[in-house]
Amino acid sequence: MQIRGIASQQDIQSVEAEGLPASLPASTYDLIAHGMRIDPKALALSFFMRVDAHRTPETWTYEELFARITQTANLFHGLGATKDSVIAYVLPNLPETHFVLWGAQATGIVFGVNPLLEPKTMAELMNVARVSVLVTLGPFPGTDLWAKIQAAAPQVPTLRHLVLVDLAEHVSGVPRAEAVPAPSSVQVHDFHTLMRAQPSDRLLSGRRIAPEDDSSYFCTGGTTGLPKIAMRRHGNEVANVWSAGHMLGSEIRPGKNLFCGLPLFHVNAVLVTGLLPFSLGAHVVIGTPQGYRGEGVITRFWEIVERHRIHFFSGVPTLYASLLQVPVAGRDVSSLTYAICGAAPMPVQVFRNFEERTGLKILEGYGLTEGVCISSVNPPRGERRVGSIGLRLPWQDMAVVILDARGTYVRDAEPNEVGAIVIAGPNVFRGYMIAEQNRWVDIAGRRWFDTGDLGYCDADGYFWLTGRKKELIIRGGHNIDPATIEEPLHRHPAVQIAAAVGRPDVHAGELPVAYVQLRPGASATEAEILEFLRGEISERAALPKAIHVIDAIPLTVVGKIFKPALRRREIADALSAALAQAGIDASSVEAIDDPARGTLVRAALRRAEDTTEAADILGRFTLPFEFVS
Repeated sequence: MQIRGIASQQDIQSVEAEGLPASLPASTYDLIAHGMRIDPKALALSFFMRVDAHRTPETWTYEELFARITQTANLFHGLGATKDSVIAYVLPNLPETHFVLWGAQATGIVFGVNPLLEPKTMAELMNVARVSVLVTLGPFPGTDLWAKIQAAAPQVPTLRHLVLVDLAEHVSGVPRAEAVPAPSSVQVHDFHTLMRAQPSDRLLSGRRIAPEDDSSYFCTGGTTGLPKIAMRRHGNEVANVWSAGHMLGSEIRPGKNLFCGLPLFHVNAVLVTGLLPFSLGAHVVIGTPQGYRGEGVITRFWEIVERHRIHFFSGVPTLYASLLQVPVAGRDVSSLTYAICGAAPMPVQVFRNFEERTGLKILEGYGLTEGVCISSVNPPRGERRVGSIGLRLPWQDMAVVILDARGTYVRDAEPNEVGAIVIAGPNVFRGYMIAEQNRWVDIAGRRWFDTGDLGYCDADGYFWLTGRKKELIIRGGHNIDPATIEEPLHRHPAVQIAAAVGRPDVHAGELPVAYVQLRPGASATEAEILEFLRGEISERAALPKAIHVIDAIPLTVVGKIFKPALRRREIADALSAALAQAGIDASSVEAIDDPARGTLVRAALRRAEDTTEAADILGRFTLPFEFVS
């Protein structure tokens, strides 16, 4: 891959004029082979189980990494998997997770499942995907994943093989797990025993992977009711890596070290700190199975950066807010070039404070599972516009359009005019597993995907988000479908109408809260309803932080719940509380819809001398604000 880097919209157009090369790798397996051939002896992957052991990590060269991936592919082939077999993994961040990710794609279709989900939800997802092979952790002290799998596996009738990864491989002095019980129809295997018995110099299947072949399934947009499972092809993933490589320039190359702290069931970690660096010969450091949530990872992050000469990492806004609490003084972090922030908008004040204290450039970007991962990013070699999600990637079209109430294309939006953000190009997935969930838009005979997000594009090609049409609640980068909360609320005998919205939060970005209107003559306290939900909601992150019982849920003229009114109420309340906690007296705080800026916060202060401190407080949230008299 010849990398030049992008600084402007004109650079994107110049790169695109050359066209995609005919020699583009056909698959993710071929793409990693390309990275391996750059320097087979170069360090590809490092891993430490605990922060205390980070100075002496386990390591794999590129030839060793590619050998483990090939052996893993042959392992699955030996279990009877074919190109159409779905191989799921429920794993934390481990070297084996990468072996499985890319080995499964070389044999069949890999399916990432969130280990934090409850067994019932895991089983539901695996049934929709028709999983035949599942790779997960075996029993190990201090872990609870095996107990979940024991409960989930019997509910998946298509499951034939359960392959267990033993953490004793990475911890000295811990005995290996004994044989474990499983459903009678499922065969249980030890991952390392099977893998080591396989050849590493060739694919036993003899498979020639085509760009049109399915490569991966990933969940998106919540897991209640009909799960949204995005189906992606090898060509989609290769195209997104190719485009991202050109956008990010030569900052990811041999000799560069990337830290992986986001979970490897999520596409950001899989691509940005996985397939992308592996395709370019860079070095990935996996820090503990829990990533950024691992004990000591945040508090000793700058120490890790100094020791491993980290050049690049990726995170969500809450990570940067947490790192602001960790002193950098005394640590040599001069290796850091930049970091990417995605998953949710970055509060402007956090952005500025972080750059001032660390000297590190933050590149805000935007992406979605349906586009593999990255769709736009602020260019490292060009102007970074704070609050913008940057320029679109080369070879991926991204536009703002005006749609009618049925989602039909009306016209292109003018510069700076808010509309629906749509994408098209070789990286865009082939669709959801449940076809009715797809949001395709026909524009002049070409199929575009409606992201569900609202925004505008300025005259220089920079995109800006103003809202989320799809109403997802984003808590610490984790997508929560409001239906996850609303459906069980509607099962409560006293509840007539329910609506869940996000409440702004400095640390989590958003927290879920719920509003309920009771049935005539019924009675229930907020505490009683919340206790009911504890037994109904499988996603722990989706449990509301508060329940509000109100007389009447706001409705539109046609009787639909009008969530913007509830969101504005939560915004005003959250920001009022933040000001009050800081001792700032505001006579009023309100959230309004502004045609150009989306949701706008207006605050009236009783004392003009509080303006500077109030601006600092409000700037920690992701919303534009202004002071009024």
